[in-house]
Amino acid sequence: MANLSDMALFVQAIQSGGLSAAGRQLGISPAVASKRLARLESQLGVRLLQRNSRSLSPTDEGVLYFERCRAILCDVAEAESLLTQGRTEPHGTLRVSATTALGRRWVGPVAAAFSASYQQVTVKLSLTEQVVDLIECGLDCAVRVGTVPDSRLVARKLADNRRVVCGTPEYLRRHGRPKVPNDLLGHDCIVLTTDDSALSADWTFSGPEGEIRLPVRGRLVTDNGQQAHDWMLAGYGLARRSQWDVASDLSEGRLVEVLADWSQVDAPISVVYPSRRLLPARTRLFIDALSKHFGHVAKTFELPTHP
Repeated sequence: MANLSDMALFVQAIQSGGLSAAGRQLGISPAVASKRLARLESQLGVRLLQRNSRSLSPTDEGVLYFERCRAILCDVAEAESLLTQGRTEPHGTLRVSATTALGRRWVGPVAAAFSASYQQVTVKLSLTEQVVDLIECGLDCAVRVGTVPDSRLVARKLADNRRVVCGTPEYLRRHGRPKVPNDLLGHDCIVLTTDDSALSADWTFSGPEGEIRLPVRGRLVTDNGQQAHDWMLAGYGLARRSQWDVASDLSEGRLVEVLADWSQVDAPISVVYPSRRLLPARTRLFIDALSKHFGHVAKTFELPTHP
């Protein structure tokens, strides 16, 4: 049976990107780290990591084992924390993911305040437009917009949110205001996609005839939400953004919502984390801090009423 220290080395190797880095984190030499990993693979009878002088990546078996090892190690840490509760603070590294704009505006301040309150915790916040695999990337939690299809994850809603289509007053004066979704086919729509080969995006609307999925196109395509927002504010086209991202621009007249009567699919803001019974104290407390923060700021997401 594998021992916990070898499991911890394996998990740390994936999270650190190499055995040498994992050894430094755990206070052992690269030679000892390599020997212990070989022992673990021999006990299990499978290769867990593909490694060369430059890179390290888990095999298919390694991905499955990583998920279970990480859950087991977290359960052990939580059990120890329960025994010492009140005598020790949360500690360790908290790894969090969010999209760029949402992370900078709403998650980053929570992370900074959390690290100030719990000085034995290091918060590593990764901002990306990609939907990353929490388990494979060794993340503790992520803040996401929209549905969470991954059944391995638990989702806790932080705030209501919907997506809106908007543009600048000047753009609408020059090109006209769309009255029904199909009018968008004649507009410059700023496309946000992480698909390198895509030049269009599907925008979904709900109306009297049911759900409409409309493929919109434009001359500007990006994989970064903040860039799409900047182009929209500069008057280059219409964009679909979350209400939390544009509420202040709409209230102050920099942007105008269009097609407001065509409700769009709800896209709640949620924090997601691996599905398991016990969470490390640092993760549980950070999730609580996010929930409290978004509860306070949710009013700022409200959009102005339309005539």
